[in-house]
Amino acid sequence: MSLYDDAVLVLKGYEGQDELRQSYLDHLADRPDGMWKACDAGHVTASALVVDPGRGRVLLTLHRKLRMWLQMGGHCEPGDPTLEAAALREATEESGIAGLTLLPGGPVRLDRHPIPAPCNWHFDVQYAVLAPPGAAWEISEESLDLRWFGYDEVAGVADESVVRLLEATRARL
Repeated sequence: MSLYDDAVLVLKGYEGQDELRQSYLDHLADRPDGMWKACDAGHVTASALVVDPGRGRVLLTLHRKLRMWLQMGGHCEPGDPTLEAAALREATEESGIAGLTLLPGGPVRLDRHPIPAPCNWHFDVQYAVLAPPGAAWEISEESLDLRWFGYDEVAGVADESVVRLLEATRARL
């Protein structure tokens, strides 16, 4: 099965956000290249919120280009077998944390947001990953900083999409 096929199956099985979910499916139906950064109409991305539920906190990255506190994530790559694998790869690469595990149950939410041309849109499929006890992080070249934030601190540093992702994640924990 291809990453494209996996994305379609994941989205068809995702419950909630029906109108937005359908826009993702329509995008992929109209654009066979809709998984890849080269698709100028936008592309599917995979992200993951790194959570330490035992300590009530999340690890956010100060994105180098956007200069915003965000969850880990980014573009799918040809070697990614699934969206889950892409999200886990991105979270591991950007946090430097070994041993992250996906929160069961598939994507936590969807978030479509504009980005600068030539790409135009990210159709982000958002997951959550659990950090192992005593997780040590390392700043990647894509980040200016990494920092743990208590659940109650996130709204003060991040935008509404991250706050909604945290809320949805906490509802699953």
